[in-house]
Amino acid sequence: MFDKMKALMDMQKKAQEMKRQLESTYFDAASSDGLVKINMSAAQEVASVSIAGDIHSMDKAALERSMREACLKAIKRSQQIAAEKAREITGLNLPGL
Repeated sequence: MFDKMKALMDMQKKAQEMKRQLESTYFDAASSDGLVKINMSAAQEVASVSIAGDIHSMDKAALERSMREACLKAIKRSQQIAAEKAREITGLNLPGL
């Protein structure tokens, strides 16, 4: 029983370490046209959003597409980083992450 408790506590420590690493890891994701750039943490917290150029002269639909694309890229990258950190910390390869 003590072994199970120790294993549970070790896993909890690993999860806390992973959370700290995700919160302190930042990256940029940009739309393919370079119009929108998002800086996000691997914990999926948006730090900043940058729009290149003057938004008043931009096509609304194009700006919306660029925002969507940059957001999706940022989310996907944060998931990749989380999976990498999980493998590093736990030694497990979790499918779908």
